[in-house]
Amino acid sequence: MHRNAILALRQRELQKATRVFNARGSKVRRCEHCLLPQADCICAATPAPQAKSAFCFIMYTGECYKPSNTGRLICDIAADSHAFVWDRTRPDPALLALLADPRYAPIVVFPSQYAEAERCLADAAALQQASAGRTPLFVMLDGTWREAKKMFKSPYLAKLPVLGIQPTQQSDYLLREAAHLHQLCTAEVAIEVLRLAADQPAAEQLAEYFQVFRNAYLKGKPHLQLPD
Repeated sequence: MHRNAILALRQRELQKATRVFNARGSKVRRCEHCLLPQADCICAATPAPQAKSAFCFIMYTGECYKPSNTGRLICDIAADSHAFVWDRTRPDPALLALLADPRYAPIVVFPSQYAEAERCLADAAALQQASAGRTPLFVMLDGTWREAKKMFKSPYLAKLPVLGIQPTQQSDYLLREAAHLHQLCTAEVAIEVLRLAADQPAAEQLAEYFQVFRNAYLKGKPHLQLPD
């Protein structure tokens, strides 16, 4: 099993913590990898990574601890993935080095209506042109909608191209409340991003893996209904 960047970040943050992190559901005995209750562990279904694209997760404080976060799934299908805790004025030097690495074409994944028109990539052809000769590095702002909007304003992201995903249907994720009807969770966004990047096998792999995760998580959420 390859290194999962978000789980590695979680371990680093736990080691730095001066007090025990407790959140809703903290008393549940969980698998250390998938973070699901041990009885619902999905580690046996963890796929071998197929993605040709790279991912960089900039995570709001505490986001890496949350069992409902789906960014971990993306790290399991993308061997080239990186994760950092967000800081607006004092970003991790490793994050800045990654964004400046000439091997990558960093692209912020965020609704295009929040960016200047000249920064926006309108379609797959524009994405291909922006990343020509380099590996696309999709920068995912991971947190609540309000937190993501705050992170998007970070000065070190201000010059990067922006890829906006416009979903045509409601999210299939019931575990966290969306700010808007058509707002997707992180894994669902990544599925659409991979399709635009012509990384179709990885998109299909992530879609299947996401459903395994979603179904296992919902077993412990009887108040949420599984759609037919």
